[in-house]
Amino acid sequence: MELHDLLERLVAVLERLQIPYLITGSVAAMAYGEPRLTNDIDVVVDLDEARVAPFAAQFPHDEYYLSDEAIRDALVRKGQFNIIHPASGLKIDVMIQKGTPFEQSRFKRARLIHPADSYEARFAAPEDVILKKMEYYREGGSEKHLRDIAGIMKISAGEIDERYIGEWADRLGLREVWDAMLQRLRGGS
Repeated sequence: MELHDLLERLVAVLERLQIPYLITGSVAAMAYGEPRLTNDIDVVVDLDEARVAPFAAQFPHDEYYLSDEAIRDALVRKGQFNIIHPASGLKIDVMIQKGTPFEQSRFKRARLIHPADSYEARFAAPEDVILKKMEYYREGGSEKHLRDIAGIMKISAGEIDERYIGEWADRLGLREVWDAMLQRLRGGS
């Protein structure tokens, strides 16, 4: 199984079960920016208890690792759980929608993208991908997040709403990271 196969399967399951979702993380960064290697898919879902069993049933235990206990724990904590395809080493990080103003904004701004001719999927808008990448950078310091942001800003520059990013950067405490990123992109260092 390839990453694109797993993404198509995930989207089909979410659509069939009518679970609101957003593809985000490195897969979304590549949709708006430059390609890079990744072995995981990040998705934010608005999953409720009633849909846990039907959702889990779509990933059979003989092919995927998925813990029902981890799903229920993620629902309670508004955290995340994983779906692992051991044969390929691919993973889906499933994050539960927290209902914060930022998450509500992300879901409203979702974009339909065709990752392949055979289907379309709901992706986080590029600005929201940038904001989350800045959060991850602030938390862990990994340069890959800054490279993803630079790639999005380079490839999708004409469609990026920098004002929106600036407003949310202020609200999320990311202004310092955003200003440094802008300076870096504009040749300041």
